[in-house]
Amino acid sequence: MTLTDACGEEPRLVCEQVFEWTGNETFTRVVDWTLDAPLRILVILVLAWFASRIGRQIVERFAEEVAERGIRAKDEESSPVWGSVRRLAMLDEQEKRSKQRALTLGDVLGSVVSIVVWTVATFLVLGELSINLAPLIASAGVAGIAIGFGAQSVVRDFLAGIFVIVEDHYGVGDVVDLGEAVGTVEEVSLRTTRLRDVGGVMWVVPNGEIQRVGNFSQLYSKSRMEFEVAYDTDVDKASLVIKRVLDEIWQENRQEATITEEPEVLGVEAFRESAVVISATVRTEPAEQWAVARLIRARIKKAFDEEGIEIPFPQRTVWVRNDEPVQ
Repeated sequence: MTLTDACGEEPRLVCEQVFEWTGNETFTRVVDWTLDAPLRILVILVLAWFASRIGRQIVERFAEEVAERGIRAKDEESSPVWGSVRRLAMLDEQEKRSKQRALTLGDVLGSVVSIVVWTVATFLVLGELSINLAPLIASAGVAGIAIGFGAQSVVRDFLAGIFVIVEDHYGVGDVVDLGEAVGTVEEVSLRTTRLRDVGGVMWVVPNGEIQRVGNFSQLYSKSRMEFEVAYDTDVDKASLVIKRVLDEIWQENRQEATITEEPEVLGVEAFRESAVVISATVRTEPAEQWAVARLIRARIKKAFDEEGIEIPFPQRTVWVRNDEPVQ
């Protein structure tokens, strides 16, 4: 019986010392495993815990930095003419939304880091217990391939959801056009987006199915309107009336329909069958363009009536031909 038989080709200090004291191969192996393997496993678990904590902290800082960059970018792009109260309210809303994005992103990426770290730690612990890992790794590989083929759409949805959150394509409360569905976003998760349209229908859209996003609520909105007047109308007079009405609504600074910049009358847009088209554009707070447009149309109708400006309707002149000879 030799030290090599008891402790192997590269004997550890504990094993070597116990063998010298006892000279018993079996007892030496038991003591070596009892003292050495648990210690190694404990070290692995402690290192895994530290790695998981550090990884989560790095991920959380990264997520917070992404959110802060989004706030700074939106702050720089926002219009300087907005009232201070409204500006502070919007910045506060953006900050809340960015914090929510950072929290969601941090949780997701932190979970990924933890899963990777503890998976590696588990394999190392199994190796310390002298368990053959080859069958486990082979089985995990086969299972992973099978799950990968069966859950491609789920993985795609999750990856798309991460980019939606990181790049802030939209958030809860935004009015968006996702192609098949248009409405107000009520919930954004990593796998799906839920939005409700004007008819009250709740749409659940997988994030991986979204090919393009039209957001009506980012930073500001614009409403472009067309007003038709009769051909015998003084176009300059009609344009002045439209401009006057738009400026009045702008100065009112209405809470539910706020114009944030001086409205612009673009002029004659087109000649149609029975009308001259005058177009105008206004810039509004996010998602208020429809309320502003409804208010403007109602005011324009009253102003046109007061000024005697005709809003034409389709007209057609019919010529009747009589081929009978005159008696």
